[in-house]
Amino acid sequence: MSGLRSLGPVMLIGAGKMGLALARGWLDAGLPPSNLILVDPQPGEAARAFAEDFGVAIHAEPVGLEPNVLVLAVKPQIIGTVMAGLGPVIGSHTLVLSIAAGISIATLARGLATDRVVRAMPNTPAQLGKGISGAVAGPGVDAAGRAAAEALLEAAGRVLWFDAESDLDTVTAVSGSGPAYVFNLVEALAAAGVAQGLSEPVAMQLARQTIIGAAALLDADPAPAGVLRQNVTSPNGTTAAALAVLMADDGLAPLVTRAVAAARRRSEELGRD
Repeated sequence: MSGLRSLGPVMLIGAGKMGLALARGWLDAGLPPSNLILVDPQPGEAARAFAEDFGVAIHAEPVGLEPNVLVLAVKPQIIGTVMAGLGPVIGSHTLVLSIAAGISIATLARGLATDRVVRAMPNTPAQLGKGISGAVAGPGVDAAGRAAAEALLEAAGRVLWFDAESDLDTVTAVSGSGPAYVFNLVEALAAAGVAQGLSEPVAMQLARQTIIGAAALLDADPAPAGVLRQNVTSPNGTTAAALAVLMADDGLAPLVTRAVAAARRRSEELGRD
């Protein structure tokens, strides 16, 4: 992370949840607050509090010198409008790191008039430094640019690099959207407990802590998930009875496959909208 201390000015466009999660990770990892330029025309309460805590100004539009790195953390639906106003702050040395879902490197390169573009997809556990990002480097990104992008993304968690940009649509569908799937599983598990007679608060507490504990076991034990599942499944026991339903031909696996396919299709559509 020491590379962040010497990275130079980093301009973050979009101070939403993901943008702020990344920015907090950068500052914690050594990026001087004076090197962080926040740009958001309508900052929320969390963004204003972040700026006050770290002594960082929030600008309504891109201002000042050309940054060494420009990070796009905006919704894909407004990327065209955002890019239209960024020309004056992008220099020949500026690296662009985009986390806008579905927006291709080619689209970003055309809109920003630079081929020094890295496209990445982090996920919301980045807020705790527990995220994972998939990344692809454009043709104009050299080794130094790739290292700079990796240093910024690693402040939020792990980074996996891909050669094929099309893989990022699947990364978006699996890990980018994946935390929401887990939260929905908590909701479903709690609802099942209520259906079996538990109160809603007790069922939710059991469901939440079960997922938290299982995630901690995954983090602590490098064994495959299938092995961990087998370790807690006694033959003909209660877990086996439940897994017979979840692992049936019409069970959880085909449902998740359809969900991920739907998310990937939408990621592809966002790039065409």
